[in-house]
Amino acid sequence: MKKIFLSLLILSSISVSAQLRLPQPSSAASVSQTIGTTDLSIKYSRPNVKGREIFGKLLPFDKIWRTGANAATQITLSNDASIEGAKLPVGTYSIFSIPASGDWTLIFNKDITASEQSYSQEKDALRVTVKPQSIAKVESFIIDFSDITDSTANLNISWADKKISAKVAVETSKLIESSISKVSVDNANALRTAADYLQGKGKLDQALKLANASIGLTETFRNLWTKAQILSKLGNYAEAVSFAKKSQDLGQGDASFGFLKETIEKGISEWTSKIPVITPVKKRK
Repeated sequence: MKKIFLSLLILSSISVSAQLRLPQPSSAASVSQTIGTTDLSIKYSRPNVKGREIFGKLLPFDKIWRTGANAATQITLSNDASIEGAKLPVGTYSIFSIPASGDWTLIFNKDITASEQSYSQEKDALRVTVKPQSIAKVESFIIDFSDITDSTANLNISWADKKISAKVAVETSKLIESSISKVSVDNANALRTAADYLQGKGKLDQALKLANASIGLTETFRNLWTKAQILSKLGNYAEAVSFAKKSQDLGQGDASFGFLKETIEKGISEWTSKIPVITPVKKRK
């Protein structure tokens, strides 16, 4: 009986130990950012300064650094990108860096489990040079993104009194145009969405074709309004007003029409004022 009780006690201790979760000196963190239609995510750990001199002391200059703590810092890209103008293919990489008194080296390595000891330069996917900036003290190491557009962002790495930034760029227009070319000709909403995007980018002829294709499948207040906007940008204000009014009529009673109601009314008013007034020529007696 005592043996059974002792066995149960040992098993219970093992179970509790397995469930025990303690804080790490360098806490785990992650950051995600979408640039246009490209998703980037980074998993890393955040060491603290704790009163130490970091660069040039704790982290010697001109030595490889894991750019974080604990396991390798990892970045995942859903599409090809460029870092500081150099191509980095879609995939997952570990991030290393080489701090220096001058320019730093930022490294993307194919070995996602590499450590400072096992790191191999032969497995580098990309190396770029970046200039460090002096900043106000940052206690906890942090990676973030800033200055985000639909095709670019800055990848920032900050700790202690230093920050490095690398420009990330993706070919959003090409990616979207590729997606648009694959849009089903039987999907009215997808065709309208594509037309909306293209007219926003000034590709009006292509946008008009897609809007017409969407309307040809089924008329909605949304695709009629999209066509009205395209026609107005082409300078065809009379037709733009006509399609805007059709959109207005079709939208009545639709619960989702409210958010466009004022915009359409404003468009009709503005475009009507731009329609040339034709003055009849008086016949000579």
